[in-house]
Amino acid sequence: MRYTLGKIEDIICAICLIVMTTLTFANVIARYVFSASFSFSEEITTYLFVLLSLIGSAAAARRKAHLGFTAILDLLPKGLQKTIQTMSYALATFFSAALFWYGISMVQSQIYHGQVTAGMQWPEWIFGAFVPLGAFFITVEFLFMLIDTVSDKEVGAK
Repeated sequence: MRYTLGKIEDIICAICLIVMTTLTFANVIARYVFSASFSFSEEITTYLFVLLSLIGSAAAARRKAHLGFTAILDLLPKGLQKTIQTMSYALATFFSAALFWYGISMVQSQIYHGQVTAGMQWPEWIFGAFVPLGAFFITVEFLFMLIDTVSDKEVGAK
């Protein structure tokens, strides 16, 4: 399951980057050639950047590539290191689960109020759903890290 989840994350990141790059490039060409730009390109690019950031955070968690300061942690005894890592992964799991929960609440609110995007006038919940989607992936990855740490498995399988 972990391998499949990682592949899904990588595919979503690749698609986001391709669409963002294509839209931005086309918008620049349109601006210089036709003296007009696509009104929707900045909006879509911004929303895709949010999705890319969240899914990228999940991919970073899977690879143990999140920014961390381990100089002091490395000096501590192994048992204390494990305790601190366990607490760290538990807090990260809790935080990302809260982001998932409140992201769902945000999407429900957007649906209820009928919010639409500024440029394209699309339902806001379509893009708002990127928050709980990304938070779900982050939560699962940190949960795997927590389970691996507690069970003394090697963390960060690729």
